[in-house]
Amino acid sequence: MELSEVIKKARLELCLSQEGLARELHVGFTSVNRWENNRTRPNQIARHALIELCMNKNISPELIELLMKTK
Repeated sequence: MELSEVIKKARLELCLSQEGLARELHVGFTSVNRWENNRTRPNQIARHALIELCMNKNISPELIELLMKTK
């Protein structure tokens, strides 16, 4: 599974819009949109923040592991 797909799946499990996820991660909406459309990748800080958010919201461990491993 590609990182863009993992990010979208995580966002949907968090029940957030792209704007909502952007607010949670303190990034712009366009960043989340570009990540999900495989145009860019989150930097290390944003990726870590996404993993932390998923862990705090009890998202499935398998999805968190994919976020950590997917390149």
